[in-house]
Amino acid sequence: MKKRRTRPSTPKTYFLYGLVITVFLMIIVTTVGRSHFNVPQKFGMDVVGKGQYVATRILSGISNVWNSYIALIYVRRENKVLREELDRAISTNQEYREAMAENMRLRKLLQVKESLKPPTLTAQIIGRDPSLWFRTLTIDRGTQDGIKKSMPVVTVEGVVGQILETSRTTSKVLLAHDHNSAVNALIQKNRVQGIVKGEGSQSYKMHYILKNAAIEEGDLIVTSGMGGSFPKGIPVGAVSSVTKTKRGMFQNITVTPAVNFSQLEYLIVILQQDSLTD
Repeated sequence: MKKRRTRPSTPKTYFLYGLVITVFLMIIVTTVGRSHFNVPQKFGMDVVGKGQYVATRILSGISNVWNSYIALIYVRRENKVLREELDRAISTNQEYREAMAENMRLRKLLQVKESLKPPTLTAQIIGRDPSLWFRTLTIDRGTQDGIKKSMPVVTVEGVVGQILETSRTTSKVLLAHDHNSAVNALIQKNRVQGIVKGEGSQSYKMHYILKNAAIEEGDLIVTSGMGGSFPKGIPVGAVSSVTKTKRGMFQNITVTPAVNFSQLEYLIVILQQDSLTD
């Protein structure tokens, strides 16, 4: 393999190098001991100054771009960290508020439970029946806990319904606004008694109230204690409308339930005394 021969430098190259060195030396020599610059010195300074200016601008631009890029990276990282911290704070706040709300509900439920004649049992709703035939929900208590069919179920606001079916660990509750539900009740202010039946929607009808009874919108209705199901005095609802027709003996009374059935979570089952000994 042949070695590549180095091309010798031409005289023109040597001449150019020499000229540059000579001019540089002349500028240095003439500068020493002088307080004023001559024409070559000024020319050299202009060339050098312009070169420095261009170099400074280029380096400054590169530095600014680099610093801006680095700063942007840090800002993005900081924003990401702040967003994560904000998400955690929001989540923690929501959990805290939910815990506070649940604690408040359980406190009220405990107060109601203590006001009822024992034995009673607290249960949690674990399912809702989507059927159009029955308005029911499922709780996490069953026969092993002493629950039996027809036992009354209440909550903080008032009457919920009665036990419809039971298994060993769960039970179904027939809600009070179901067509098949009926509760013995009375008007709280004048003690007029009747029967509250479900309408299949978020309302009741109160039956067997004579036309001569003084009933007004807003009157509170509570359980009468008759029939052996619900204890006396538990809220059922409030009268929302009253009409009297020419025919018949009774008034047509619509009742708004005391309970919001769509927001139920915890319930109280009122046990029968003999359910604990079977």
